[in-house]
Amino acid sequence: MPFSKSEIMETRRLVSILLLCFSCVLAMPLLAVEAQTASDNSAATSANESGSSLQKGSSSTSTSSSRRPKIGLALAGGGTRGCAHIGVLRVLQEEGIPVDCIAGTSIGAIVGGLYASGRSVDDLADMVSSPKMMKAFNTVPIPVRIALVPVFLVAHMLGWHPLDGLYRGNKFRKFISDCAPPEHRLIENFPIPFAAVAANLLDGKAYAIRSGDIGKAAQASSAIPFLRRPVEIGDKLFVDGGIVDNLPCDETRQLGADFVIAVDIDDDLKVLNKTDFHKIGSAADRAINMHLSAVDSFQLGKADFVIHPDVTGIALLDGKKKDALAALKAGEDAARQCLPSLRQKLRERAISVAGTTLNKSSEKVNDE
Repeated sequence: MPFSKSEIMETRRLVSILLLCFSCVLAMPLLAVEAQTASDNSAATSANESGSSLQKGSSSTSTSSSRRPKIGLALAGGGTRGCAHIGVLRVLQEEGIPVDCIAGTSIGAIVGGLYASGRSVDDLADMVSSPKMMKAFNTVPIPVRIALVPVFLVAHMLGWHPLDGLYRGNKFRKFISDCAPPEHRLIENFPIPFAAVAANLLDGKAYAIRSGDIGKAAQASSAIPFLRRPVEIGDKLFVDGGIVDNLPCDETRQLGADFVIAVDIDDDLKVLNKTDFHKIGSAADRAINMHLSAVDSFQLGKADFVIHPDVTGIALLDGKKKDALAALKAGEDAARQCLPSLRQKLRERAISVAGTTLNKSSEKVNDE
């Protein structure tokens, strides 16, 4: 069927836009958006839909004198840099600092969710040091998908209208689900309370997914726009939570945390030279890092303690084993360096962890 001149021009324009978007995505998968305002931090409104507990907003939880105050982790999004979360978890476990609940965004939801399900730190370290996870995330090489964009556009013009994105992410969902212990694949059955944060395209808000299959929750929380298709849960359409809530301190408190440890994996914004911006995607990478740093700073103020691993030079969407291991070590180093000040902060809040250990299988710590 012949196409009109206007249809051909429109197709060319869309291809150009998509290719431009791809260069930005390859450099930085998380899209920058305006910071979440203080008014969004209202009392939690919960909605149970299609087997998933979705909560918008947050609320603070008071400390009961009859129990040990709970320590929660807020794990930020940041692609490959998120392997630093594993290093932080390893040090906390070795030092007997309990983790009573976890909220994570994107890679933070993946690492935090699997840890909360009962997988050990060593299991997670082995997982990120193999190419299996990245292969599950990118089932077909990105350049191949990009080359097929014109074909998809023609099919779109002929009446095929799937959700926007190059991948569905179903293989990745199954991979994450299979990684969790069989008895702990539903979030509501986790030994450690957990929430995966995702952004709803329909109302522009962040939601905490607190029940349902961990694979689908991780798929929704890490569905990078353009690269991956949005994930439908109930009447919502989810994409990567980093768009609106990259460091979920509020959601961690909503899970019951009295003391929130935030793990910030943003790149340090060092002064650069003009020559640093000749590489394709370098300007977009810098601009989005600047905006994410500003957005995350809003949440950092809500944490009781912040651990900031040095992940300088580690790309966000990088399947290289050496970068994953470098990020993991950066997490360990940062956590060990912070231990004296962290213990002091816990003492100031009358939170004693002396003699308390977190076992290798990540079982929930008794609140008594």
